Amino acid sequence: MAPKQWLVEDYEAGDLPLACGETLYSARLRYHRIGELNAPKDNLILLPTYYGGAAAGNQPWIGDHSPLDPGRYCIVIPSLIGAGESSSPSNTAGHQAGPGFPAVSLYDNVMLQKRLVEEVFDDARIALVMGWSMGGMQALQWGCLFPEKVHSVLATCCTARCYPHNQVFLEGVKAALTCDQSFENGYYRKPPERGLRAFGRVYAGWAYSQAFFRHQLWHNLGFGSIEELLRFWEQDHLGQDANNLLAVLDTWQRGDISDNPVFRKDYDSALAAITMPTRIMPSTTDLYFVAEDAMQDCAGMPGATFDPIHSNWGHIAGGAARERESHEQILAAARLLLAGEAS
Repeated sequence: MAPKQWLVEDYEAGDLPLACGETLYSARLRYHRIGELNAPKDNLILLPTYYGGAAAGNQPWIGDHSPLDPGRYCIVIPSLIGAGESSSPSNTAGHQAGPGFPAVSLYDNVMLQKRLVEEVFDDARIALVMGWSMGGMQALQWGCLFPEKVHSVLATCCTARCYPHNQVFLEGVKAALTCDQSFENGYYRKPPERGLRAFGRVYAGWAYSQAFFRHQLWHNLGFGSIEELLRFWEQDHLGQDANNLLAVLDTWQRGDISDNPVFRKDYDSALAAITMPTRIMPSTTDLYFVAEDAMQDCAGMPGATFDPIHSNWGHIAGGAARERESHEQILAAARLLLAGEAS
């Protein structure tokens, strides 16, 4: 019987050449895994992580009553470089610590994950790559780079690149953090608390939709007021490292699945390489990964089906167990993909 206990492990990659031309020294990829590979080695599922989230945040997608069943699949959650679990500004020594951490791309993340699959999981075939937000961007990067290895892709609340308005949104939250005088250009001696609180408050207004606040849906999360919700976002960001937030924000802001040595910024060619069964699932009320952009991307992917999430929860709708109806719709799409049904 396959083990049902999560294991947390590190893949030590050594010195990692990056697309920016720098090298990340002593690179390490933290990942969570549950279940075992089968004999044909074709039951691997990858769930890359999202912005500001630890690997455990994807675990609610998995279970005996989910299509992502650890009794049938070997499920791996690789953590984004820079997010605090894998190599990051907060846990890297020497001149690459803090603001010296090099720029890391979607391509760098996926190429490191590919090495993990090759060296730790015996170059298994991937039944599904599935992710929310930046996790979805990584899933699409996997799809275009390795169509022969990836059987299916599910991407929620994301696009294949960071579109201009999305970049402007990120400039706003970045400014809220870095305007704190105690940030000291990343060389802070103590956490820039005021900047982190401001970052969380500004972000909360983008993460949910106008309808979420209009209909007072914060009550569904157990909050008695908007102020309670905002304090929660403050506290969540006070627990994160400022340089980590900025490192991954940079990965997101420059995110483009064609910006790599394979496609050389030919965006249409990168989209066209996604030929496997794929579900593109934006939230209809997402304020930054907007459904119109996702639909445009989907039209360029030969294997893709556009399956929007009709929700008042904005971007949050695409996350694991964030909102019941959306969660069930996402798992239903995963079930179809794993069963080999593209539509």
